[in-house]
Amino acid sequence: MAHYNFEPNIYHSTIGSHEPVLNISDGDSVSTTTVDAGGNDSTNKSITPRGNPQTGPFYIKGAKPGDTLAVTLDKIGPNRKIGFTSSRIAPNVLDPGYDPKFQDNRSRIQWEINMENNTASPIDLNGPLSNLCLPLCAMIGCFGVAPPRGQAISTSTSSTHGGNMDYNGFIQGTVCYFPVFVDGALFHIGDGHAVQGDGEIVGTGIEISFDVTFTVHLLKGKIIGWPRGENDTEIFTAGNARPLDQCVEHATTEMVNWLQTDYSLDPRSIHILMGQVVEYDLGNFFDPAYTMICKMSKQTLKNLGVQRNP
Repeated sequence: MAHYNFEPNIYHSTIGSHEPVLNISDGDSVSTTTVDAGGNDSTNKSITPRGNPQTGPFYIKGAKPGDTLAVTLDKIGPNRKIGFTSSRIAPNVLDPGYDPKFQDNRSRIQWEINMENNTASPIDLNGPLSNLCLPLCAMIGCFGVAPPRGQAISTSTSSTHGGNMDYNGFIQGTVCYFPVFVDGALFHIGDGHAVQGDGEIVGTGIEISFDVTFTVHLLKGKIIGWPRGENDTEIFTAGNARPLDQCVEHATTEMVNWLQTDYSLDPRSIHILMGQVVEYDLGNFFDPAYTMICKMSKQTLKNLGVQRNP
């Protein structure tokens, strides 16, 4: 198992079968950087066009269609002191015809990132938010693997390959699972957020460049349909589509399949259990595809005496 330090010099605004920037193996880890959603680096200098530019892709040796790629987010966090957000809730999140009236014409807010205190504060805001101070919760907004059929899918949206899911549970320590569609999987990563509320309802989190370290593991012959994840307390599945009910369908079905294949629960038990204890989180509710997260407590499964299959 090797560790690589990689300095990117090319970025992609689509996730697809691009020329790999680095070949790595099962168990290897990579430390690298990402630019922010606007294409700005750690010095806040624009070095690539905007649109959630991705670092990568990374080619995982031995990965074949029908496998699963597990990516552990070992270390993620901002690498500069200034981030930005937009300043208006998206119209599709509000009642039709609702027209907010603002006292200014600001479309963007800058935020000061204090990594010593682990906080974010808006810059040059008057009124009740002038003293706002939020705890950092660094997350990855857009990442995934190359999709099937030679597609190159915009980083503004998401699908079975991952993409712009903007789920604020993709934090440090999370293990993320992606179905492999092409040789090498071709893993991309970018779109770091210092903070983001559920749904990314203004179209941004606090957008900022990141230092990231991740480790890859290849699960040979393991077939999944949609991105999955787990942390210390939960397993979760992601459904990416529009309308929202289709997201729920994908995420829920993926959880049913996970519990049946990996935990050997019978279908009736799964349906009864999920009906009473499942939880849902809202990922992206701004972009062309929405994201819904379906969660199951590991403690609940432990209390049932259910063990995960090796």
